[in-house]
Amino acid sequence: QVQLVESGGGLVQAGGSLRLSCAASGRSFSFSDYAMGWFRQTPGKEREFVGVIKQRGESTYYGESVKGRFTISRDNAKNTVYLQMNSLKPEDTAVYLCGAVQGWGSVAATAKRYDYWGQGTQVTVSS
Repeated sequence: QVQLVESGGGLVQAGGSLRLSCAASGRSFSFSDYAMGWFRQTPGKEREFVGVIKQRGESTYYGESVKGRFTISRDNAKNTVYLQMNSLKPEDTAVYLCGAVQGWGSVAATAKRYDYWGQGTQVTVSS
């Protein structure tokens, strides 16, 4: 059974920073075989693509709304992916979820193409 567990969410003032982590585990799960993505979701809306990192960390890309403010990294030795969020805005408030996908390009930006998901962590940005 594959588990993805996010952590690091919380309440922060606008302009502040947070770093989210997503730890992966599972006997049959080879972390380095998957691109790892971050999405976010608010009530009543579809999951919004935040960004994704390739299997060995050699490439990343981001959604337009976070480009230049958020950075994804990964540590394959620790089976963990990170999302560094800087210059946070109130509109960044959401539940942030990590996922694992085998694919790149438009596949990696599409939530329904993901194989595994975490439960999410709440990020709240106050004005």
